[in-house]
Amino acid sequence: MPNALSRETSPYLLQHADNPVDWHPWNAAALELARSTDKPVLLSVGYSACHWCHVMAHESFEDAETAALMNALFVNIKVDREERPDLDRIYQLAQQMFTGRAGGWPLTMFLTPDDHMPIFAGTYFPKSANYGMPAFRDVLVRVEAYYRAQRDEIRRNGQSLVDALSTLDVAAADHAAPLTREPLALARQALGETFDARHGGFGEAPKFPHSSNLDFLLGRWQQSRAGGEEDSGAGHMATFTLTKMALSGLYDHLGGGFFRYCVDREWRIPHFEKMLYDNAALLATYSDAYAATGDALYADVASATADWVMRDMQDARGGIYATLDADSEGHEGKFYVWTPADFDALLDADEAAVAKPRYGLTLPPNFEGKAWHLRVAGEVDVAGPDAGRLSSARAKLLAARERRVWPGRDEKLLVAWNGLMISGLAKAARILRRPDLAAAATRAVDFIRAELWREGRLKAVYKDGRARFDAYLDDHAFLAAGLVELLQCRWRSADLAFAQELLEVLLGHFADARGGFFFTADDHEPLIHRPKPLADEAVPSGNAVAAGVLADVGHLLGEPRYLDAATATLRAAWPSIERYPHAHATFLRALERQLKPPELVILRGASAELGVWQTAAQTGYHAQRLVFAIPHDAGDLPGLLAARRATSSTVAYVCRGTECRAPVTRLDELTAALATAAPGGNSGRHA
Repeated sequence: MPNALSRETSPYLLQHADNPVDWHPWNAAALELARSTDKPVLLSVGYSACHWCHVMAHESFEDAETAALMNALFVNIKVDREERPDLDRIYQLAQQMFTGRAGGWPLTMFLTPDDHMPIFAGTYFPKSANYGMPAFRDVLVRVEAYYRAQRDEIRRNGQSLVDALSTLDVAAADHAAPLTREPLALARQALGETFDARHGGFGEAPKFPHSSNLDFLLGRWQQSRAGGEEDSGAGHMATFTLTKMALSGLYDHLGGGFFRYCVDREWRIPHFEKMLYDNAALLATYSDAYAATGDALYADVASATADWVMRDMQDARGGIYATLDADSEGHEGKFYVWTPADFDALLDADEAAVAKPRYGLTLPPNFEGKAWHLRVAGEVDVAGPDAGRLSSARAKLLAARERRVWPGRDEKLLVAWNGLMISGLAKAARILRRPDLAAAATRAVDFIRAELWREGRLKAVYKDGRARFDAYLDDHAFLAAGLVELLQCRWRSADLAFAQELLEVLLGHFADARGGFFFTADDHEPLIHRPKPLADEAVPSGNAVAAGVLADVGHLLGEPRYLDAATATLRAAWPSIERYPHAHATFLRALERQLKPPELVILRGASAELGVWQTAAQTGYHAQRLVFAIPHDAGDLPGLLAARRATSSTVAYVCRGTECRAPVTRLDELTAALATAAPGGNSGRHA
């Protein structure tokens, strides 16, 4: 019979609803059951697109004998790490401290039944002893026996762990010490030392995109050019990596979008899951790279990635789904790979003659020795007839692929990841001049506001008509940042008000008196640790994004509380930034905002001419420029915006931080003002 997971909405939990394991979700009833029966908790954390989670499920959780042992010895709790990043973050850190090894999924934790302290930790365990790891059943028996015999030792170890967790990310900041540019130079140096000059990217296999690092390098390159001492190396690392990834197996050459990472140094074969957060970040990065270089490859990749999001990942009401699985029909990558015979059956002779060498099908198979995963292996004359043949071949191949058995799609909406994609779509809309992308982002905003914003508080997850789980730091920060990016495409006063409401919740419920923000709110479920994450991980640091958006909105409205909170967040992170600057790339972008406040352009006027001025102000790559085109009839503007009044003609207000020029009423004067307002050119009166 189905277990207690059958009443959940998470696709990952529902995958386990028919296991013979008596699974429970993490809730008060399950925790009380553990306490009252004095059974340790077996906590298993994963997500729907996790390959090794599926392997462990097939080997152990679907096995009747293993399940019987689990049921006899433990209260078994299954958690979707995408729904409960708070639990995942805490127990991943605990696993790393216990084992001295990096974490991952599935995460397997054994906890005390009363206070949920770790007893033993690991990740994937095989059914039979293998890979240098013990059999899972042996682990079950030994952990339960250890709990019965060594409770005092477990309690001492647990308290030591909690004490260690409490010291993370809370190093005392010297609030009198200056914030300097030194971490920017050190991070640039560290990235240069790990850069793969042959294949792009950083480090060895497995190879991840690391969008935050690429964004940092693009920004460094732009700032150095504007300052007259171009750091061409930073620009090369960013653009070379972006080009290599765009031509590689990391990118889906038929459907658009990127896979999570590649298993090899050369970017040939990916782990085939597609994550919304990766594609959100890469959509923004490729759009910026196109703005910075004019390279059409970057525009094509950004455009196709956005098309994939709207075609395959956005539901009818505007919410954007979380992931596509790596597996279909029980095999990883089966949905995406091809054979030359497939091409011959689907394409005419001219199309096949172009597409086969282009995508490597004239070379030996690169996937499991018998199939081909597409990558760009040959050049095509984009101005000649081959370009049209390649385009028609791609369309036919994509149509055929869509008739295959699809990978599983996790159709829950995560506010944090939607916030990242709203930013990506908005930036791509602005740079690629595609208003349909801004419309898609707006639909996502409206869905979140309608379904997940309740009486001034935000929920984190939506699935099957249910908004669930109190929202986290990342949900508020990423969504607020997405709203600010979207406001630069088209103005809607309600979106600014929503961003302010989100920031007020951050300040009221997440702020640490020492500066920065905890991952959970002050009224969140009590857990063994309240994290305050600072470094970038798979997604950007929520604290860093909060610092950036607080600074942007603070300058936009002239709100000192926001500016002070942004500064305090940077100071709270400063000891960590100084130790490991290259792990804090998003914070380094916020640091640049702090050291050199953004150039703020407020345009007021009628829609037709206003669009012309907006295009002029936004053309090119300007990491330190914010442009808001506000229609002349927009009323009830808050803060300093109320003073940016409309006049009888289009008018521009140009500021850097608190230094503002006189209003500009001619387009040529605006372009001249922006040309001279490069770094170092902050002349003008105080606002």
